[in-house]
Parts: sequence; structure tokens; C-alpha cells
Amino acid sequence: MKSLLFIPTYNEKGNVARLCQELLALKLEVDLLFIDDGSPDGTGDILDRIAIEHKSVKVVHRSGKQGIGSAHQFGIRYAYENGYQVVMSMDADFTHRPQDILSLWELKDEVDVVVGSRYMSEKSLPGWNIFRRFLTKTGHFLTVSLLAMPYDATGALRLYRIDRIPHSAFQLVESKGYSFFFESLFVLFKNFYRIAEIPITLPARTYGSSKMSLREVGKSVSLLLKTYIQNLISPAKFRISKPLNDDEIDRRHYDPQGWDQYWEIKKSGWSFVYDLVADVYRKLLIRPSLNRFIKTNFSAGSKLLHAGCGGGQVDSQLRDYADILPLDISVNALNWYRRVNGDCRVVHGSIFEIPLPNESVDGVYNLGVMEHFTEEEISRILCEFSRVIKPEGKIVLFWPPEFGASVTFFKFLKSVIGIFGRKDAKFHPDEITRVQSRDHVKRLLESNGFVMADYYFGVRDMYTQAMIVGTKAEPAQTVLQAA
Repeated sequence: MKSLLFIPTYNEKGNVARLCQELLALKLEVDLLFIDDGSPDGTGDILDRIAIEHKSVKVVHRSGKQGIGSAHQFGIRYAYENGYQVVMSMDADFTHRPQDILSLWELKDEVDVVVGSRYMSEKSLPGWNIFRRFLTKTGHFLTVSLLAMPYDATGALRLYRIDRIPHSAFQLVESKGYSFFFESLFVLFKNFYRIAEIPITLPARTYGSSKMSLREVGKSVSLLLKTYIQNLISPAKFRISKPLNDDEIDRRHYDPQGWDQYWEIKKSGWSFVYDLVADVYRKLLIRPSLNRFIKTNFSAGSKLLHAGCGGGQVDSQLRDYADILPLDISVNALNWYRRVNGDCRVVHGSIFEIPLPNESVDGVYNLGVMEHFTEEEISRILCEFSRVIKPEGKIVLFWPPEFGASVTFFKFLKSVIGIFGRKDAKFHPDEITRVQSRDHVKRLLESNGFVMADYYFGVRDMYTQAMIVGTKAEPAQTVLQAA
């Protein structure tokens, strides 16, 4: 079993030679990888000399201090790329004892993750001052209370069976700092990987000094609260799914409106606030209305194209009712869709050139898509919908009107953000063509192969969307409408 132990270093010249000697003395068949962030004290030079003497010791030099979380992401990525099955991590300052690596190693065949815990023994923090004890125990209390993880989630002494855990699990982690530890463990915990703990003792630091600042503490608490809120509102964010592979991605399609950026997993600041509001809006208002319109207009088992599916939060209650084929121009959106709805079939493509045969689906629907295009582009989209829909099939469009509640709210939100100096804040691609009236939509439908079957704008969704149903017109009707 090919195994790696990686150790991030920054200004550890007084520790690394002795640490390396004690680790090699354990006689484990494990490669040692030191990740040095350009230590100005010469740590990297010492490690280079050790690596010359020992083939199992490897050193990577990174330019400048990039963060402890970044170093752990690097070490884990290195392990995946170089074919390791087991990867372990520890600190370089002797707060983690080399002999504790043996305790991690003993459990590698029984579980997927092993964590060194400071909370399994009463006297595990000898010599720690009151302030350090307070910070550590407060962090533990918060991760247990908010994230419901009964583990020591903020320590770096760990073992991962990466032959059982996909790399995509760690790619869901956004932190570059100390928050990496609880965030990565939370992802694994939420995806039901087997986690075990071993008791460890952390003596007071006697070599070097702590590298965790109060600013880093603040960032960690902020990310912890963000993780808690996201887990409440959008738990799919932490779900591991199979990302699209190269065979599923059509490189011919161009995304001029920037939807791939919009559907990026990692959001912060005002974009994060917008995402939270949008998630609540989709689930509480849009999803119930969509369920009603789909079940009213299509029989159970109908084959439906969700054209411009986005993250698919609204589809979760419909997939047992209809045969849904999600289509989007954004690879990130389709990866999101799989997190929300499981590893289902998705299609990467453009709504201007839908990769389906003529008359192959019973209907097409989308939500919050049409407003991002000009009327000329909308005509092209509707003609493409008509091409793939069977005779007498239908379209269901949720399309915000000019004075809808959601449009008004997000205009207000943008103005509030502007007060704080972010006048250029942009939550999503521009909305070019909002619904002006029922007649406005009727004209667009009838000139592009559809007959208006239903139009609703009212209290059911708090006046946020115009809900439109169009039936595919017979060829004779299309000619008559055009005339």
C-alpha cells in the first residue's frame, strides 16, 4: 500500500532535522513530503540536504506563505496525482508526536479517516495557557454545536484513505487557512465516510511560535457560520457527486454571458448573501409552483427537457414524476445539478442548438432563463423548442415581469450594496427582456410556433414570476399566426 505523510513547514529550521530523524526511525514504509512555503529562516535548505540522504524524503518549495489549508490541499492533491492510497498529515513543531503516526496507521484498514483528538483524555493539553485553552475549546464547542460533528475537527494530525475517497471531496473545500480542517472533515462527515479518533496529547509549544493570528481566528469563525447556514439552506453544496468527464463536455459551445462563473461552488461576500436569498426563493416559492404547472400540463412519465437547468434545486420533487433531461451551457451548473439530484444523466449544450432529435420530448420548461436574451434570441430559442417537442407538446416558462416582486427586491438589494461602495455589484448575467405584459408574451409565442395556453401572475408565488404555458401549434396554425 503506497503511503504518504506530508508536513507543511514555515520557519521550522530548529525542528525539521530532528522530526525527520524520529519519523524515519518508526520504520514505516511511508514517503515523507515536506511542503515549505519559502521559509526565510532556511528551513527549505535543511530539508533539501536531508532529501539527498534519504530517498523516501521529498521536498516541495512554494513561493511565499500561502496558508496552512492551501498546503494541505497541495499535499492531498500530490498524493492523488502520484498514486498513493493512504495519506497522513501532521505539524512540524512537535505538538504532534511522531509516535502518534503509528496509532493513525493501525486504523487505516478499518475506517476511511482517522483524526487525532485532544478531547478524549482529560490531561491532553499539559502546560497550555488559559487563552489557548479557551480558543481551542471554543472552536470545538462551535464545530460540535453548529455542524453536529462529534470529533476534534480543527487538528492537523490525520489519516485519509484516498483510495476510497474521491479527490472531488477535497475540491469542495474553499478555505486556504485553518478552517480547512473543520471544512474538509465536514464534507467527509456529510458524505458518510467512516471516521475514527485516536487520543493524543498536545504539549505546550516549546519549539517556534504559533502561526495562528486573531485575524485567522476571525476568518475561521466566519467560515464556520457560513458553513452552518449553507448546510441549513443548501446542503447539496457539501455533497460529493461525479463531475462531468471530458466525454460529457461539448467544447464547441461558448458561454458569452458567464454562467459558468455564476454557478461556481465557492461564493463569498454579497454573492453568498444573494445565493442564500435565491435558494430560499427557489425552494419556497418557485418549486411548489413548478410542481403544480408540470403536473397540470404533463402526464406522469412524460419526457421533459429542462432547458437551462442551472443547479436543479427545483427539480428534486419532480424527478419521480417525469423523465427529466437537464440541459445547460455551464459545466459548473451541471455539476451542481448532480449534487442536488444524484448522479443522473445531464447534457452539456446550448438552448440555441439543443442536441436532441426532432420531436423527441413531450415538453420543455425553464425558469429565469428567457429574460437574459434579446427578443431576436428568444425567437431562436422558441423555434428550437418547437423543433424538439412532439406535436401538441408544451412549454412551461417562468419569466419575471418588469415589476415583479423578485425583480424589485434584487434591485433594492443592489442599491443597498451600492451604499457600501459596491455600485458595480452583479449577481447574475443581465436581464435584457423582462415580461412587459400578457400580450407581449403572446406575440412572441405566436410568432414562433406556439399558442398561448395559460398565463398566470399572482399571489401563489408572491408576484415574482409570470408563469406561461404554450402549446406547440399545428403547421397550419403557425402559418395563419404569421400572416
